[in-house]
Amino acid sequence: MAADKKSAEAGSWGKEIRSDLHVAIEPRDSGGIELGLESRVAPYYGEAILAQARQVLETLGVKNARVSIHDEGALPYVIAARIETAVRRAGLGGTNRALPEKIGLPPASAKDRLRRSRLYLPGTEPKYAINAGLHGPDAIILDLEDSVHPGEKDAARILVRNTLRSVSFGGCERMVRINQLPLGLEDLAEVIPEAPDLILIPKVEHPGQVTQVDNMIGELKLRNQINRAIWLMPILESSLGIENAAPIAAASENVAALTIGLEDYTADLGVVKTAEGQESLYARHRLVNAARAAGLQAIDSVFGDVGDIDGLKRWGENSRALGYEGMGCVHPSQIPVIHTAFAPSASEIEKARRIVSAFEEAQQRGVAVVSLGSKMIDPPVVQRAVKLVARAKAMGLA
Repeated sequence: MAADKKSAEAGSWGKEIRSDLHVAIEPRDSGGIELGLESRVAPYYGEAILAQARQVLETLGVKNARVSIHDEGALPYVIAARIETAVRRAGLGGTNRALPEKIGLPPASAKDRLRRSRLYLPGTEPKYAINAGLHGPDAIILDLEDSVHPGEKDAARILVRNTLRSVSFGGCERMVRINQLPLGLEDLAEVIPEAPDLILIPKVEHPGQVTQVDNMIGELKLRNQINRAIWLMPILESSLGIENAAPIAAASENVAALTIGLEDYTADLGVVKTAEGQESLYARHRLVNAARAAGLQAIDSVFGDVGDIDGLKRWGENSRALGYEGMGCVHPSQIPVIHTAFAPSASEIEKARRIVSAFEEAQQRGVAVVSLGSKMIDPPVVQRAVKLVARAKAMGLA
């Protein structure tokens, strides 16, 4: 056996594990493929699992190995990802990929689409992906960064690639948070061929980081014949990143939004992150201003206390008042609260409608001055009303 080949494993199994499987592979010099399977559903799906395992191993060019599989209800795209990870870790397979069946891509994502909520899913946990779209977030984030252990980065990017390829999230925007550069470039090479809608770039401190990601995505799109936009959302997580918010926002026409990571930002300041957020108010104001100046959306950080629904509601309402259009979610229970917090009230919608109606009537009459009752309506007020009505319609509220 070649010196660079070794026994390896990937995936998880056990009492608390679901929708996953564990693969152990032992390369050998001869003897062909020896497969072993343990699964609670073996009487029903055992032969199908073994047949897929043989097909994946053949695709990866593995001819001689002992392979043990412990299945915990994994779907085919997960089975393929775990076997491929184990094979790569064993020093086999070369650059071959075992790609699962591909579903059709959803419609391309608009640059200014609704992004009230984006639900984080750990990139190594397949159990969360299948039903994630049913919770109704505006976006799903398949996370390769903070939620993934350093030793599982390789497994996560293969699983996320397969998830993008094989799982439908309904009307949700399909986002991927890559790792901090330069490791994030390896993530891009794996996931961009599956055409995610948006890439979140963590810990951005200068526009060159955005340009580097944007250029690599452009090359990968060309190589893989992808003819649709892949948007960027830099995450500003340090004092330097906040101070450079404006040039970061302007770094590429593919930047759709700016967002802030408050855990890292407050750590950088050396202060405690509080539920009131006074310690980060300057940064949040600056990010909104930079985003608006560049014609982009401003998206707030996550609210980490899942049990504090009232605190989440207050945070969301304050965030909207600052000019943010959405925020992150760490649990599905936060989604409806966030959607309510970022929605205009019925009275706001009605007032905006009256302003828009008065403006349109004045335009039809060729009158330059718009009035509503006894009040004169300035052009900026009309513009704000038009945007609010459009946003309300996008939310299904008008």
